[in-house]
Amino acid sequence: MNTLSTTEATDVASATKSEAIRGVRAAIPVMLGFVSFALVLGAQATQKGLGVFEVPLMTGLNFGGGSEFAAIRLWTSPPHVLLIVAMSFLVNCRHILMGAALAPYLQHLPARKALPALFFMCNESWAMALADARKRAASRISLAYYLGVSSALYLTWVLFTALGAALGPAIGDVEQYGFDMAFTAVFLVLLRGMWRGARACRPRLVSLVVAALTCLLLPGAWYVAAGASAGLLVAILWEGQP
Repeated sequence: MNTLSTTEATDVASATKSEAIRGVRAAIPVMLGFVSFALVLGAQATQKGLGVFEVPLMTGLNFGGGSEFAAIRLWTSPPHVLLIVAMSFLVNCRHILMGAALAPYLQHLPARKALPALFFMCNESWAMALADARKRAASRISLAYYLGVSSALYLTWVLFTALGAALGPAIGDVEQYGFDMAFTAVFLVLLRGMWRGARACRPRLVSLVVAALTCLLLPGAWYVAAGASAGLLVAILWEGQP
C-alpha cells in the first residue's frame, strides 16, 4: 500500500511539474512583450523620482501594469496619495469582472489555494488560463499551468521594471521608440486566441466602442469602468440569443 501511495504521489508530482513547465513555455512570447513595456514603466518611474528599489517593490506588490502607469503619471512630490489610490482602484476594477469569469473554473479549489493564485492574475495569465481550459474542453483550469504562466510573467515584470529603473537615466524617453505599444500588441494577440466567432464577441465590440468614446470625452481612466460595464451589460442582455 505504501509503495502504491508513493508511486501515485510521484505521478502527481510529475504531472504537476509537466503542467507548470507547459505554462512557462506558453508564456514565453508574452514575456518577451512584457520586457519593453516593463522597461518603459521603470524608466518613467525613476524620472518621477522613485528609486531603483522602490520600483520593483511597487510592481511586485501591485502587479497591475495599467494602474502602475496611471500612478506614475499622477506622481508628484509629495504624492497625492488619495488620488493615486482612487485611480488605481478604478483601473484595476476590471479584475472584479475577470475574477467573476474565472470563478467557475476555480470552484474545485479550496480558498487557501484559490485566493493566493488570484494575486498573480493579470490580463495575460487570465486570458491564457481561460483559453487553455476552453481548448481542452475542461470545466476547470489547470492550476499548475496557470501558476507556470503567472510566475513567469510576474518575475519578468518585476525584474525588468527594476532594470528599467536602473537604466532609465541612461536611455532617456523610451516611448519615442514605440516600446509602449508592446502591451497593446500582446493583448490583441491574446484576444485573437480567445476568438469564438463574431456573435460571441459582440460584448467586446460594444466594450471597445464605449471605452473609446469615454476616453475621448472624459478625462482620467473612466473609460476602463465604462467599457467593462458596457461589455458586461451587453453580455447579460444578449445571453442565449442567436
